[in-house]
Amino acid sequence: EPPEGGWGWVVMLAAMWCNGAVFGIQNSCGVLFVSMLRLFGSSDDKQLSFKTAWVSSLSMGMVFFCSPIVSIFTDLFGCRKVAVIGAAVGLVGLLSSSFVSTIEPLYFTYGILFACGCSFAYQPSLVILGHYFKKRLGLVNGIVTAGSSLFTVSLPFLLRVLIDSVDLYNTLRVLCILMFVLFLAGFTYKPLVPNTKDKEGGKKGMSKFPPAKKICNFSVFKVPSYRIWAFGIPAALFGYFVPYVHLMKHVEDRFGDSVREEVLLLCLGITSGVGRLVFGRVADYIPGAKKVYLQVASFFFIGLMSMMIPLCNVFGALIAVCLFMGLFDGCFICIMAPIAFELVGAQDVSQAIGFLLGLMSVPMTVGPPIAGLLRDKLGTYDVAFYLAGVPPLIGGAILCFIPWVHERQKLKQRAKPVDGETTEKMLEHESTLVSDTTEKPVKELDSGF
Repeated sequence: EPPEGGWGWVVMLAAMWCNGAVFGIQNSCGVLFVSMLRLFGSSDDKQLSFKTAWVSSLSMGMVFFCSPIVSIFTDLFGCRKVAVIGAAVGLVGLLSSSFVSTIEPLYFTYGILFACGCSFAYQPSLVILGHYFKKRLGLVNGIVTAGSSLFTVSLPFLLRVLIDSVDLYNTLRVLCILMFVLFLAGFTYKPLVPNTKDKEGGKKGMSKFPPAKKICNFSVFKVPSYRIWAFGIPAALFGYFVPYVHLMKHVEDRFGDSVREEVLLLCLGITSGVGRLVFGRVADYIPGAKKVYLQVASFFFIGLMSMMIPLCNVFGALIAVCLFMGLFDGCFICIMAPIAFELVGAQDVSQAIGFLLGLMSVPMTVGPPIAGLLRDKLGTYDVAFYLAGVPPLIGGAILCFIPWVHERQKLKQRAKPVDGETTEKMLEHESTLVSDTTEKPVKELDSGF
């Protein structure tokens, strides 16, 4: 039984730091993007926004792309080893990024190496919480995910001050401190449940890996409602990450230096935290797969807000847009696990989320560079933000079918036991008839011996 506290509170704080450090840096990429444009850009480069956007989008995409692999490694080697090694790799990647002289090496050092390390450090931080908490798991998850909002609120201002004071390279070296603390935090993940490798190894401790079917559970894709969910959400996310990457540059193009664009990330962070707490609680009162309608509503408003960004000619209007966008962003994120639980059940929920995050990586990686390419070609972000609002509307429409499909699926499952009982009764009746007709010859045969 989980201890519901004790050392678990230390683990919770470590997981909160992990969530904040990983997604605080990722969500603040707009500030780094503007700095990279100034540092590596030239007036002759007509594809500068397109090439620079790949750094941030690769980084966020790889965090999700690695999720299915991280799930497997966590099951095999345990949370502590995976988290510590992941943080170390992320630290090396971030430190290496501070020594480059052109934009291309950042694709590997920041976009792949740093992001893969973040992914391997992040996912164990969520798994380990289930070792220490059960009754309070909802509360603890809320506190841990609030770490992301806390860092997203504060980090953009810190980054702007650091970049203005000590340039981009030294700013990245300062961010390495966050990764070093994350490396130390991984050591707190003391396992209370043996991992798969320990279970399979036996008393002698032999390294015997489980069968591939146990490691990669593709059976979740046999569930129709999960299939719709797993492909509907990625369809909605082609424009999701575009504002995080390009909004700072759009504000600079339209308003110049007369406004503090970091305020917009502050608004996104604050209302995202509020949205996670509010809608997470609301979801508890919505039965079954109908929780999906919350995600439908969130995608509708996220798409609508993206389309409204180019229409805002006053900075105050942009603040209002970001407040709403952050609120429904928090709604979308906080009910991922409850929906996965409803669609596939408790046994398969870990791998179901892992596969979903892996599929999400593709649109989140592709969206921002396309928006950057449109900016390079057209000289403005207006069309990019209009188009970024379309995929969430399409994805939301696809998700509307899930409750209906899920209910039909449950009705079929209820019908199966009835059919099974009928068949079993028929077999019993048939066996009784057979035994009655053979009872006499069998007795005669026995008496003969």
